[in-house]
Amino acid sequence: MNTYYLAIDIGASSGRHILGSLVNGKIVLEEIYRFSNHMDLVDGSLCWDVKKLFQEIINGLKKCKEIGKIPSYMGIDTWAVDYVLLDKNDNILGKPYGYRDNRTIGMDKKVYEIISLEDLYKRTGIQKQIFNTIYQLMAVKQQEPEHLKNAVSMLMIPDYFNFLLTGIKKSEYTNASTTQLVNPITKDWDYELIDMLNINPKIFEQISMPGSFVGTFTEKITEEIGFNCKVILPATHDTGSAVLAVPTNDDAGIYISSGTWSLLGIEQKEADCSLKSMNENFTNEGGYEYRFRYLKNIMGLWMIQSVKKEFSKDLSFGEICSLASKETISSIVDCNDERFLAPKSMIREVQNFCNETKQQIPISEGEIAAVIYNSLAICYKNAINRLESVTGKKFECIHVVGGGANAKYLNELTAKYTGKNVYAGPTEATALGNLIVQIIHSGKLKNLAEARKCIQNSFEIIKFSPKEDKI
Repeated sequence: MNTYYLAIDIGASSGRHILGSLVNGKIVLEEIYRFSNHMDLVDGSLCWDVKKLFQEIINGLKKCKEIGKIPSYMGIDTWAVDYVLLDKNDNILGKPYGYRDNRTIGMDKKVYEIISLEDLYKRTGIQKQIFNTIYQLMAVKQQEPEHLKNAVSMLMIPDYFNFLLTGIKKSEYTNASTTQLVNPITKDWDYELIDMLNINPKIFEQISMPGSFVGTFTEKITEEIGFNCKVILPATHDTGSAVLAVPTNDDAGIYISSGTWSLLGIEQKEADCSLKSMNENFTNEGGYEYRFRYLKNIMGLWMIQSVKKEFSKDLSFGEICSLASKETISSIVDCNDERFLAPKSMIREVQNFCNETKQQIPISEGEIAAVIYNSLAICYKNAINRLESVTGKKFECIHVVGGGANAKYLNELTAKYTGKNVYAGPTEATALGNLIVQIIHSGKLKNLAEARKCIQNSFEIIKFSPKEDKI
């Protein structure tokens, strides 16, 4: 009988339960459950409905039982930086805020009263983004200090779900690194920094690496879903998992984990915490086996997802790509401008940017999408130029993994603007990265190199060459 592995991959807009198995040396995937996810406005704050999300996790596990494909191992990954504070009874204190909530406005200045931006980067190597956990916790200190006072645990979102399943509290390394509170040399919480911020160090659980065993289901969960299972820590940060699924063991390529966000970068053995790196706004996020994901966050397909909801027609992403490819509009926006983080209307923000910069204002669905896709590709080009400048290396190709690997027009543009070959696929990178850590833990694959080779042989990879560009 097949051994089944279950990746529960929860993104900012949806979650999936994907079963994986090894069949004749290849990884076979089967999506068995899908659910929606979004931030809700709760008393003026953008929050996650963690109670609903956990119920969806349970629903998907019940589906496994229903179809008779019971996983022996499972792992959960989600987005980064968001967390819950738990009291002595393990109840959530306050709201489970989402990273797009505006409560962190001005919190960077509060942090810099304690430690400068430069010193903070030297200590953590993490790119400044106003939604990083360090700024979120400063917002709690300023606005809801009683919650920090009463907290006995801080768990990142996937760690919290693991706790609900197993009763065991663990902090996973890749996600912990995005808090901007982890030391890239010790790979542990920076307790000196935490003390400087006057945060109780006891709320931070011991950091565990991807591949660690969390525990099995509690008796209550086992009874509810009808089976037991080993819970393994994948790279619980979805980008950390996606990068594991880049189908090459060659260091000569750049990866773009393309989804709601585009994460563009390389893998390195050591963090680059230099001022040059900081000024170029690169980050050193923790990776599998103590690798560092040296990357830049780019706004990504969030912009397309947002305008899609506003279009008068219910267009698929493929149809949007097709419409955009027929347009000749040359207007470009800065995808990393904070105005695009959580606008009331993405279409209006794109149009306003073009108007303010005296460019042609896009009107039709195709024009709006074309502006966004071209802007993203140019953003990729600029980021790669900076990456090559900082590292002193030239990179031969780009591997696009995740949902954006399906965006044919964007991949063509990326090849065109960067002058590099683009290899698109696999699309289910995050789930795959999650699964291969479980498979390695089980002993069915030896190591990451063997797992990446297995991915390369299991899924179609499509090449886009700048010389074949038809735009």
